[in-house]
Amino acid sequence: AAGSLVGYALGITDIDPLRYGLLFERFLNPERISLPDIDIDFCMRRRGEVISYVTQKYGRENVAQIITFGTLAAKAALKDTARAMEMPYADADRLAKLVPAQLNISLEEALAQSPPLKQLYDHDPRVKEVVNTARKLEGLARHASTHAAGVVISPQPLQEIVPLYKTNREEIVTQFAMDDLERIGLLKMDFLALATLTVIDDTLKLVGQNRAEALALGDIPLDDPETYALYSRGATSGVFQFESHGMREILRRYQPSRLEDLIALNALYRPGPIEGGMIPDFIARKHGERQVSYDLPELKPILEETYGVIVYQEQVMQIANQLAGFSLGEADILRRAMGKKKPKEMGAQREKFISGCRERKFSEKKAAKVFDLMAQFAGYGFNKSHSAAYALLAYHTAYLKAHYPVEFMAALLTAETGNQEKVVKYIAECREMGITVLAPDVNSSDWSFTPVGAAVRFGLGAVRNVGFNTVQAVRAAREPLGRFDSIFQFCEAVDARVLNRRVLESLIKAGAMDSLGAHRAALLEVVDRALERGARLQREKESGQHALFGGGVTQPTPPPALPEVDEWPEHQRLGYEKEILGFFITGHPLARYEGRLRELKTTPIAELETTGNNDAVRVAGIVVRARPMRSKRGERWAIATLEDLTGVVDLLIFPEAFRRLESRFYPDAVLLVKGRTRAEETGVRVAVQEAAPLEEALPGNGAAAAPRVVITLDLSRMSVETIERLDALFQRKPGRCRVEFKLPPELGEHRGGKEVRVALDDELLAELKGLCGEAAVFLQ
Repeated sequence: AAGSLVGYALGITDIDPLRYGLLFERFLNPERISLPDIDIDFCMRRRGEVISYVTQKYGRENVAQIITFGTLAAKAALKDTARAMEMPYADADRLAKLVPAQLNISLEEALAQSPPLKQLYDHDPRVKEVVNTARKLEGLARHASTHAAGVVISPQPLQEIVPLYKTNREEIVTQFAMDDLERIGLLKMDFLALATLTVIDDTLKLVGQNRAEALALGDIPLDDPETYALYSRGATSGVFQFESHGMREILRRYQPSRLEDLIALNALYRPGPIEGGMIPDFIARKHGERQVSYDLPELKPILEETYGVIVYQEQVMQIANQLAGFSLGEADILRRAMGKKKPKEMGAQREKFISGCRERKFSEKKAAKVFDLMAQFAGYGFNKSHSAAYALLAYHTAYLKAHYPVEFMAALLTAETGNQEKVVKYIAECREMGITVLAPDVNSSDWSFTPVGAAVRFGLGAVRNVGFNTVQAVRAAREPLGRFDSIFQFCEAVDARVLNRRVLESLIKAGAMDSLGAHRAALLEVVDRALERGARLQREKESGQHALFGGGVTQPTPPPALPEVDEWPEHQRLGYEKEILGFFITGHPLARYEGRLRELKTTPIAELETTGNNDAVRVAGIVVRARPMRSKRGERWAIATLEDLTGVVDLLIFPEAFRRLESRFYPDAVLLVKGRTRAEETGVRVAVQEAAPLEEALPGNGAAAAPRVVITLDLSRMSVETIERLDALFQRKPGRCRVEFKLPPELGEHRGGKEVRVALDDELLAELKGLCGEAAVFLQ
């Protein structure tokens, strides 16, 4: 719809179709049979309001959302069939990997294009049976769900026209899919929920609150040097459509300097052009490293902005219009025919095109060459209007990131709350940008992430077990007080109906109560007393309890003193943050290794997307979780999740590796992992070959250089339970560092025994000191 000047004038679109050469006929023309389609994006928080408005305006019985059917593509059909036929997971996974990563490829095409798959098919009867069965299932509906955007609007009650059903969320949905609804004459609209619009809206509001600037998207210049410098650095994490690692590398090579560059790159960064090698050629042409030529001078005005390359569907239409005299409606029919690649239809269009060129005195040979060139690129060509609309949206997000980085990152983190992987990624991006991410705080946090000077403050909404009503009650109580001075005052002021032990413990463990003048361990000790006292004082206040004589309210007893307890060690504090927030906020177990990881030449997890399939990699991180599995053959293997300072990745520990390395993979283990990448549809995974405690792998920390842990035994502390806990700790942390036990000097000589070797780290030392006493453990 970006090609519609009326749409632009009405404010439906924000990009000038005349300025950027967007064709109206790509949207609507006399030859078009189907209705023109306007995809409308809405803020993800407000899409429901739009559906409610439409329902109210046209009647609940006349409006419904639309069903969609997920179908079995080649790889999914293979995997599902293999599982049903009890093929081992590792074999099924390997088989699916042999299907080329090509959009909409069929199993028939996969057998023709992948010799290893064909060889297995020809020589392994079990594989042949699985593939043949999968071919019968390919393309069938696998499951039904509600379409992400489609809404149908009817002039009469839909139940009279189409079967309906109600979802478990009470949504009314058609049982006919989108194409079937159009065929029976119903109007289908696309109401898309787009998180980027929410991020932009939130950023603009935060700029207004934080800087008192009334910024509007229409005020943003489209030639801002700082924005294009951000693109050219590839600093586009969080920028709509341009944040993948592959795209960031292309941006660094391409060096965009105008909106047209972004429109072109957005159109080119798709499977077809990437696999066809178009992008390196396009970059070389931009930088003058490859000559730009045109078969006919008349092609130059059409293809000049894309350096002689056909990138857009609209360019195919313009060539047919200007060289062969097609109307733009006829040119759109040609464009669609080229996209479908039907030989009979293509033959008729080719003859018509060459005939039109001949009438306009163009060489028949050159006309045929141009037609073949169009046909070649038509499969790659992208709708320029669509690309332009999204490129503008991307430019707006990049401009906000370049000029209002704190507000932008706060809005971005708010939009991704609940997506642990992305929050970890964007916290790392904040670090790269020099933005500090502050822990949540009951004295300053709102529900969402907020800018605080040059920092971003965590929102209370990100704290597990803390709901919206609780946050609203905290804000309401904080407003008249200015701030809370203690946990007792907090429980006295905040509505007791939204507070309970679980909420308070979560706030303490997340660090949201660090500003109340006490450390977390001490606060946790008084949770029950604070809650009981706060609830009692609120009941007394509500009942209007007065003194027997006089009108004064009975003075509450002063709050009890906080107990003197030791602060939590770092590993415990970070562990609770991880439990409650889903990630570390006041530190990271890897932070102290950050500089030394360069010596190990590890790949940051966020950069794994830039690697190829089956590349050898070394990654270091903390094990978030490990899930043991069992194959159909009964062999044990596991999937583990590893996190570093930049992101998370799944590790595949297949049976042979699992037998050797099982003891390494437990939650919170800090490991160096060697393996090979596996590029999958859902992202990159790493198949593990070796794994070792990171402390041991660091240069200078080998067996010869490892210090000894010396433990002086205090027999009064050595209960059976303590000994069992020590034994469990040593088994959990095997390594190269020797543990030596000695008796107190008054009992004479050192005592030997079975040799124990452990992986030395802060967590081990903290646990040993907790079990044996602070002074009883030292390094030698």
